[in-house]
Amino acid sequence: MQNLTVFLLNSCFLQILFGAFKAPIAIDQAFPGLAEFYALVLLVRFIFIYFFSLSDFQLQKTDFKIKTMRGNSMKRIGKVLSALAVALAATGQAAAATLTIESWRIDDKDLWEDVLIPAFNKSHPAIKVKFTPTSPTEYDSSVNARLTAGTAGDLITCRPFDVSLNLFKQGNLEDLSGQSSLNLFAPFAKKAWQTDDGQNQFCMPMASVIHGFLYNKEIFSEYQLKEPKTQAEFFAVLDKLKNKSRYIPIALGTNDQWEANQIVFTSVGANYWQGETGRQNLLSGKSSFTDQPFVSTWQQLAKWGDYMGRGYQAQTYSDSQNLFALGRAAIYPTGSWDIAYFNANADFELGAFYPPVAKSGDTCYISDHTDIGMGINSHSKNKKEAQIFLNWLASAEFAELFTNRVTGFFSLSNHAIDVTDPIAKEMVAWRSECESTIRLNAQIMNRGVPNMEQELWVVNAQVLNGVLEPEEAARRIQDGFSKWYTPQM
Repeated sequence: MQNLTVFLLNSCFLQILFGAFKAPIAIDQAFPGLAEFYALVLLVRFIFIYFFSLSDFQLQKTDFKIKTMRGNSMKRIGKVLSALAVALAATGQAAAATLTIESWRIDDKDLWEDVLIPAFNKSHPAIKVKFTPTSPTEYDSSVNARLTAGTAGDLITCRPFDVSLNLFKQGNLEDLSGQSSLNLFAPFAKKAWQTDDGQNQFCMPMASVIHGFLYNKEIFSEYQLKEPKTQAEFFAVLDKLKNKSRYIPIALGTNDQWEANQIVFTSVGANYWQGETGRQNLLSGKSSFTDQPFVSTWQQLAKWGDYMGRGYQAQTYSDSQNLFALGRAAIYPTGSWDIAYFNANADFELGAFYPPVAKSGDTCYISDHTDIGMGINSHSKNKKEAQIFLNWLASAEFAELFTNRVTGFFSLSNHAIDVTDPIAKEMVAWRSECESTIRLNAQIMNRGVPNMEQELWVVNAQVLNGVLEPEEAARRIQDGFSKWYTPQM
């Protein structure tokens, strides 16, 4: 009996030792949540082998001992099985965790369901994910209502800056500060989802859009034009197009106003005020809108009206798109989100160039505007699984999939990825040539009265229309900002 028992114990111990430490690790890597199940199976196997073997050995004794041993064995096994059932129930609950994503990106529904979620599930099959978008115009109010009612999803797609900051202040978004996956993002990329002091991070950065210029390569070839690198070269191209061609040099209107600021001023101006340096100086009160870098930006915009075509004051954003897509204009100031539109609607080869610098050799700056992030609902019952998903959003796999499927929206992580669309590839490559910054008015400046975004829309449109002088524009914006923003008073 002693030899047999020792043999069985040694055999089972070795199985548990190697199985419980090696196999579960391997299993967990492929099937998270199943390691515990495997270890429990090994334990039950040990118990069955030990007790039944011991009982069978006692068969050589009396029937009384057999019954006693088997009775005791079965009682013990019954207890183990009961414990196992509880453990398996818990394991089953973990394995069945389902995450729901709130988003305004209705156009991305097929992408999430057919590409992104299946890609995530290859490495995390135990975590199910549902993508439940809401109309962009209804998203903010809708997700707020669901958060208040306790019915919102586990993952909240985050708009940049104050909209998401307010959700965090209300206790609706988890503090992600200290997550190692955040180290994969540059400081500017995280800014849109941080508190003003930068101490708390409440959303994982996902994607940005980049501002610059698209151009018609056929027109440029016809008139032997090159991509301008300096402001002098830029205006030389515009002059040649105006004087010697039948094409509108710049497809841009001012009827909708927002393009004048969100596309033109914030993009062209970054080279004057040196990107994040100038933006932070405004917020700290070290500089003002009446300083020369900002005045110089408006002085450039004041020249554009001569190149924007007849009746541009009544021209809408859609009108400008159509003019360029139809081949009637040579240059189109825009954001990278428009690449997909022209891929579908233009029958000529596109080119792209970033905002020209003052002189050759100057550092270039691009508006690389943070647009999409994702956070964890602080009331979610699946926070652990939600964080696993956010970590995946910081991976190279996600970066490449998202960037190549949502043309013109670029992952904010620092992974080197292969971008397939030629114009998107060119624009994202600007990050290695230039310094990235965000839209000037995106942080803090829109909180007071007058709202600086709305003011900049109007003022920049008026400068482009030639009805407001650059110096006057600078004074108007500075006066409005200093009315409510303490560092500028």
